Amino acid sequence: MKTTTRALAMVPVLGVFLVAATPAQAAPSPIPASSSVTVDVQEAAVTLGPWPVLRRGPNSVWPPVTVRSLQYMLNAHGARITVDGVFGPATEAAVRAYQRSHGLVVDGVVGGATWSSVIVTVKRGSTGPAVRALQDQINHRNLKGSDYLAVDGVFGPRTETWVRGFQTAMAAQLPFAVDGVVGPRTWRALVIGWLAG
Repeated sequence: MKTTTRALAMVPVLGVFLVAATPAQAAPSPIPASSSVTVDVQEAAVTLGPWPVLRRGPNSVWPPVTVRSLQYMLNAHGARITVDGVFGPATEAAVRAYQRSHGLVVDGVVGGATWSSVIVTVKRGSTGPAVRALQDQINHRNLKGSDYLAVDGVFGPRTETWVRGFQTAMAAQLPFAVDGVVGPRTWRALVIGWLAG
């Protein structure tokens, strides 16, 4: 996934310690939740890393949770595909249909432009497949395996607490808002594998 040298840090979230891959260079100061600072797309790519590139067939560089997140997002936009972590013909057809209907290059490959378009911002009170993607990502980071969230598509208080903990851990390393909202920057950190063991 990332090729830069990283140090490991232990980050507590919901009573679980996450192993955080931290950049070797000094981290900038965090962005407070009330800040109106906007981090542009190029800076996000440099500080967080590029979006995964997924295509039909094995995506062995990325864990199945990454493909599942894509499948949940496609379902959030009206697709009706099985969320199984396998990028097969049905997922490729859903990607192509999504790309066609959103004016993207129709190639069946999910790179930065498709990820940026397909993600759905979620926050407390949100429901649906995008929340399931978030909960699946949360469970992927649960190193103890004893405090899993139900992947029920309901963004409740436990999901919000975890999100704020994740954002706080990210803010210790990079400019990152701690607001409990899973928007483009938080999704990008989740999908590319930040703080995953």
